[in-house]
Amino acid sequence: MNSSSFNLQNKRVLVTGGAGFIGSHTALELQNAGCKVTIIDNLTNSKTTVLDRINELSETTPVFIKTDIRDTEKVTRVMKENDIEDVIHFAGLKAVGESTQIPDEYYDVNFNGTVSLLNAMKEAAVKSLIFSSSATVYGENANPPLTETLAIDVQGISHAYGRSKAMIELMLEDYTRANKDLSVTCLRYFNPVGAHPSGKMGEDPKGLPNNLMPFVSQVAVGKREKLTVFGNDYNTPDGTCLRDYLHVCDLAEGHLAALDYRIKKGKPGLEVFNFGTGKPSSVLEVIKAFEKASGKNIPYDFGDRRPGDVPSTYADPVLAKEKLGWETKYTLDEMCKHSWNWQNDNPDGYPDS
Repeated sequence: MNSSSFNLQNKRVLVTGGAGFIGSHTALELQNAGCKVTIIDNLTNSKTTVLDRINELSETTPVFIKTDIRDTEKVTRVMKENDIEDVIHFAGLKAVGESTQIPDEYYDVNFNGTVSLLNAMKEAAVKSLIFSSSATVYGENANPPLTETLAIDVQGISHAYGRSKAMIELMLEDYTRANKDLSVTCLRYFNPVGAHPSGKMGEDPKGLPNNLMPFVSQVAVGKREKLTVFGNDYNTPDGTCLRDYLHVCDLAEGHLAALDYRIKKGKPGLEVFNFGTGKPSSVLEVIKAFEKASGKNIPYDFGDRRPGDVPSTYADPVLAKEKLGWETKYTLDEMCKHSWNWQNDNPDGYPDS
């Protein structure tokens, strides 16, 4: 499956948070599929120079407007002026640790921002939303493989990031029940990693990376001295946590599959899909795969467990395959290879604007 498999020619799509890691890769695939893409982003955690890379790889630059999703009036205007038909909503804060320190910001940006976006959609008569959710909505007590039939467990989540995602999903459920002509798709991601195979686009975290792969990348390229592995006494084959890593380009194509499905199905209501491989890898397996991809030694030591880390979590991805015709194709070795290409070619991430 690739972007040309979908009948999305000239679809007018708004991508919120479209200058970020997943948003930019999805915007690129949408453009390659012939969509007319408009991006809004407040650039809190991204740079406009990513637009140059999207242009380089798709020979088209999306319309870009710097704004915050909480500015309902401006977002409404953007939708009307660009005749938006569908919204793919990535905008939000996403660092688990940070969310425990500033929960008010996370609820304001993530939850209130989504309410504001829905109000803008209502004003602009836009009926279709694809929401970037997270597997954290299952809580910390669910046993893998995780299926979409499991209940959202707000009480079983220990941080404001995950709770804000869970609360948004619950709100969207109520919202679609009250607005019978609205179509909403919630995509629950597991652990997106990797980079565009060209090495032109990838993850560009500000400050200390929150996730494993960008941290490993920065150790490999010499930006950081070593990695701390949080816990080596879990009940897993090598004692380290197992996670379901999926390539960002697979994830981007999944959004096109979800959009294509929504258009073909033509029915309102809410649907939920897991986006993962269903095959977990341990922290040590990721380190070894990255050493192989980069030819570099990755020094690490073991630290204490982190609060809220579960031993193992991975998707049951069957529903997305059955309904959307989507499944992942990249291996862990390829995820590491593409991450290394990006980090090695762009050691400081995207250039400043």
